[in-house]
Amino acid sequence: MTPPVYVEFLNRFDIEALQLTDSEILQAVRKGLLMQGGGETSIEPRTHIRPRAGIEGHFNVLRGWIGGEIGCAGVKVVGDFVGNYREGRPSEYGLVTLFDPQNGAPTAILDGAGLTDMRTGAMTALGADYLAPSKPRVLAHIGARGTAYWNVRLMVALFEFEEIRIHSLRPESREAFAARLEADLGIEVKICTDWKSCVEGADIIVEASRLSAPKPLLKTKWVSPGALVIPYGTMSAIEISLSEIGDKFVMDDWGQAKGQFGAFRAHIDSGRITEETLYAELCEIAAGKKPGRESDSETILFWHRGLSLSDIALAHAMLDKARRLGVGQRLRLY
Repeated sequence: MTPPVYVEFLNRFDIEALQLTDSEILQAVRKGLLMQGGGETSIEPRTHIRPRAGIEGHFNVLRGWIGGEIGCAGVKVVGDFVGNYREGRPSEYGLVTLFDPQNGAPTAILDGAGLTDMRTGAMTALGADYLAPSKPRVLAHIGARGTAYWNVRLMVALFEFEEIRIHSLRPESREAFAARLEADLGIEVKICTDWKSCVEGADIIVEASRLSAPKPLLKTKWVSPGALVIPYGTMSAIEISLSEIGDKFVMDDWGQAKGQFGAFRAHIDSGRITEETLYAELCEIAAGKKPGRESDSETILFWHRGLSLSDIALAHAMLDKARRLGVGQRLRLY
């Protein structure tokens, strides 16, 4: 008789009910980094599915496996449609599916939108943890989409900033973003009406804009020596000259440089950044194989494209907590 197969299901409301703490999110994603640094993972570069011409969006497909105590293979599919705000929708919908790597049976399905926001914010914050100046005073954040909230929230959990600046194209989005941060985190946020006033003089610069096509809006001359720059918009908003000022270029995974989109796409395609000029993958720094920042005078560029490993590690942590709290549903598949 074929053994029964049950699938754990967590929808958006289940994940909200878990009330994951900042520490739980950071710990889960850091665990994935450490497993990656220890060679206990397998990851395939993300692929993109583009609908017919004229549709303002695409699908991201991420795949990977983590061994050890996590012991999961996983696939995430996320739709990234930048114009969804016109209908009052989030720009991203997605699903994470987990599988037993011993027999291939599916084990879980989770809402991937909120999970993606959390794990992206965690990767931004952990990148800053390893690569930021020793006492960063000013955080500049461009963009107000879903991941933006977790970028700022999780960095605030790690650093004591004197000033937090934000900017986004639409006044209503940046004002709502600032209001949410101030209400949830009890911090003061400075709303900037342009890129220059937001970026200039900042110690950490996060560029998470939502452009429909590449456009060099973040000027290299605004970046102070010793800053950490984290640009990860799907469509690049940086100048080609940015790579020239970086003392170290770090990625989450070099294989992700082969995709179609991303902040440093033109730099990779033109040979300005190569595997030879890559300083390290973040997992190597997390695992102690290479030092991170070695001087406050270093200008460091960190490009994270998003890893299936982070999705899997955070999904595993969510499922563990859901079981303890009795949250979610158990569906029989076979």
